[in-house]
Amino acid sequence: MAAQSVLYDAIVIGAGIQGCFTAYHLAKHRQRVLLLEQFFLPHSRGSSHGQTRIIRKAYPEDFYVHMMDESYQLWAQLEQEVGTQLHRRTGLLLLGMAGNPELKATEATLSSHGLDHQYLSSEELKQHFPNIRVTKGEVGLLDKSGGVLYADKALRALQDVLCQLGGIVCDGEKVLDIKPGLPVTVTTTSRSHQAKNLIITAGPWTNRLLGPLGIELPLQTLRINVCYWREMVPGSYGASQSFPCFLGLGLTPHHIYGLPSREYPGLMKICYHHGDAVDPEERDCPTAVTDIQDVQILCHFVRAHLPGLKPEPDILERCMYTNTPDMHFVLDRHPKYDNIVIGAGFSGHGFKLSPVVGKILCELSMKLTPSYDLTPFRISRFPGLGKAHL
Repeated sequence: MAAQSVLYDAIVIGAGIQGCFTAYHLAKHRQRVLLLEQFFLPHSRGSSHGQTRIIRKAYPEDFYVHMMDESYQLWAQLEQEVGTQLHRRTGLLLLGMAGNPELKATEATLSSHGLDHQYLSSEELKQHFPNIRVTKGEVGLLDKSGGVLYADKALRALQDVLCQLGGIVCDGEKVLDIKPGLPVTVTTTSRSHQAKNLIITAGPWTNRLLGPLGIELPLQTLRINVCYWREMVPGSYGASQSFPCFLGLGLTPHHIYGLPSREYPGLMKICYHHGDAVDPEERDCPTAVTDIQDVQILCHFVRAHLPGLKPEPDILERCMYTNTPDMHFVLDRHPKYDNIVIGAGFSGHGFKLSPVVGKILCELSMKLTPSYDLTPFRISRFPGLGKAHL
């Protein structure tokens, strides 16, 4: 238990993957760090639970591709530190119509970075992946570095390493109040803590903490249906059969993504990259009409493209996204209090990038020169949220 009189170098609020990697990097810098989590660990109330996530270098934006290069290195470093496999390479197949702008931009970015990839015509798609039904005009782009991250293992490993490095994890402590200043004082349901710096990585609860500090970010919390679909022949869509992760671009109003069967025997995870706006405290309230429509979109996609799966989900779970308007993250200092750092708005694609996100948030907290150009992630890109707003 943390003593009330301790002055920490940093407090991190939120023990999802972003908060855990932030605390990990701070501890590596020999900072005295406290990681606070409102729920008892492990939990499934946020955005970091579940067994798997996709990892990829395939992005249309240069800055994400650049960040992913180091992310892969840091994931490998964590694997070595804990002696546990946290990643499996399967390849990532981008599926879309031949003229899809995002597909073309992603191919151009992969080419400009010299990354291993392969363009697949409709005929080549059928030859490489006979258990995908290709409709007229569809082509593929295979990111050969793509694969699966073992998310729950990674989260546990980080929390264990953090404690080994001298960090303190306090779960079941909901933050009630933040008093800015030097030091900053954080009052929880259990006690008060003080630190030289504060990093907020609270996912869907970010604005509840920022509101009393005079700022509200344009964040939207979405409830996402995580669906699992039964293979008619067990293992036919598994990584052992060289089936890749996939991302459907422009085939539906929002992306569809899938991972090879692994989490549940004989079931493949396929999800719609969108959902219903929801209060994070009411995530488990009755399903909305649009929620059902999202599952119907998936059913249609599975029926049309994946004939070896039963076209109704066997299992439906939930997670939350916290989206920004442009789907890029917020990695910045508070406009008024420069010892308060914010990491937010990971928009359903932050898990793979969390090793680098944590490093950046650590650098911001320690007043080090950031390793990356943070222009795409500044709060000031949102109208009215610069210092004048405060």
